[in-house]
Amino acid sequence: MDMLKCRVVGGSFIGAYVVPTDKYAFMSSAIESSKVELISKTMHVNPIILNLYDTSLIGILARANSNGIILSNLFEEDEVVQQKNQNIDMHIEIIKSNLNAIGNNVLVNDKVAIVNPEYSNEAVKQMEDVLDVEVIREQIGMFKTVGANNVITNKGMLINNETSDEQKERIDKLTGFESVRTTANVGFLGIGLSIAANSYGVVIGEDTTGFELGRIMEALEKDN
Repeated sequence: MDMLKCRVVGGSFIGAYVVPTDKYAFMSSAIESSKVELISKTMHVNPIILNLYDTSLIGILARANSNGIILSNLFEEDEVVQQKNQNIDMHIEIIKSNLNAIGNNVLVNDKVAIVNPEYSNEAVKQMEDVLDVEVIREQIGMFKTVGANNVITNKGMLINNETSDEQKERIDKLTGFESVRTTANVGFLGIGLSIAANSYGVVIGEDTTGFELGRIMEALEKDN
């Protein structure tokens, strides 16, 4: 697995600007072009620049797996049509919910999605249709913002350091992974905001320590 430590848009919060799958990396137009190339190469993906809602925080407002990408209802339908016209071979839909920071509230790979327990039945059904996985409402640690505070790929899972042994056991059973607790960016619990990863590579905030880096790679390099 390839690894890159870097800064984007002047900071170490990579996950706020990148939404990766195993084929694409949806990236903010605010990311420097040289970094777009480095991130794409590290994760072995095609870059897709998203210009939606006039925002750079794509990682906070979207989440994706190989089947689909779900977007905040802050986006407009005509913006979504523009993305569909890029001939991306996956479903693209707006989720109807007041929990509109989709990236912060959804954690997903190609087998399962874990979401903020406050999502409605309607929103959960919509996510299942787009992502084509079982969607489970679950809090991880003290956080309902499961996307902001945890990371999952098709190879492994990172969970925040506030997760109890009991919670970890339950999450591991749901995902089939032996998850690893960690922080990133010098003790920050928002590991989902600090990391962008898929099966082939991981891009990590530059402020992440060597110890944190070891924990991250231990989880995401596993062959489960």
